[in-house]
Amino acid sequence: MKSSIFNAVGEFFALDIGSSAIRVVQLRGSGTNRTLIKHGAAPINVQMALSDAQIDRTAVGAVITKLLGESDITAKNVVVGLPANKTFVTVVDLPKMSPQEMASTIKYQADQYIPMAVDDAKIDWSVLGDSPEEAGKTEVLLASVANEFSEKRMELLESIGLNVIGLEPESLAIARSLTPSSGAQSAQMILDMGEYATDIVMTFGGAPRLVRSIPTGAQSLLKSAKQNLNIDDNQSRQFVYKFGFDKTKLEGQIFKSLEPTAQVIVTEIQKSMKFFTNRYKNTQLSGIVTSGAAALLPGFHQYISEAAGGIPVQAGNCWQNVSYSNSSHEQLMSVNHQFAVAVGLALRSGL
Repeated sequence: MKSSIFNAVGEFFALDIGSSAIRVVQLRGSGTNRTLIKHGAAPINVQMALSDAQIDRTAVGAVITKLLGESDITAKNVVVGLPANKTFVTVVDLPKMSPQEMASTIKYQADQYIPMAVDDAKIDWSVLGDSPEEAGKTEVLLASVANEFSEKRMELLESIGLNVIGLEPESLAIARSLTPSSGAQSAQMILDMGEYATDIVMTFGGAPRLVRSIPTGAQSLLKSAKQNLNIDDNQSRQFVYKFGFDKTKLEGQIFKSLEPTAQVIVTEIQKSMKFFTNRYKNTQLSGIVTSGAAALLPGFHQYISEAAGGIPVQAGNCWQNVSYSNSSHEQLMSVNHQFAVAVGLALRSGL
């Protein structure tokens, strides 16, 4: 997505402010020739991460400053992600028109498409191509974020000496990092499970065509195991990440405790698949790739594959479009599930 605030050029790094960690990535190069220069992560307290209180925002700024120093990132230009629960991303069909006419149309008609007042939102758009449903119309990806949230995020980063040159919904970033450059024309689903939410992104042609965010994440599964098995927090985490959805372990007790909560995610997956196949009738879904906690839970891939009619499910590789040294391969793969947003932001072009 591009807009007037994305015109700066030169060296920049990507910043992902998550609910449990902050991550940074810096790449060198352009186009399909990108090389990893620096990356790093730092844990963060969830209450602090989600708080609007000035004292907590100052603390978040201090964590970012320390992380940049530890990662040896000296660039001041930054592209930052916007969480799915703070953004709205949709695809609309509009009559074919010039870019100037499109900009004017979206400016005056955006209130038909976004769930917030136009004057209170930052809106961006990108033309995807011909509409798959209506001849003579264009498919347009539309994204918006409340001014209040984006301005607070920019103020936070500017207060520690950074220059924000890009704001982007995380769903667009993960689509960029988890779609292989060789398979950009195929359709796939991305299932990114965070601590408190799971994002579903349907992509086709390398671009998001449907974005859903469900307030059910890893913490929901841990809570289910804790309550249903009457165990404490530490036992819950150990059992869920060791046995997960493997029905053969502990007589399937962990699976049974998690399945009702996981069904919420399954229902949204099935709805998303139905929407996609109805809109893009001649396009087959090639597979589902996972990120975040979804990539770590034993048996989860098989569970989702069965619920999705046998479609193959595998962990995504956010480093697939980036070059790096052989010596760093093992370390990067160990944190692969954590860096999809940051890598996707760093892969942005057209700044």
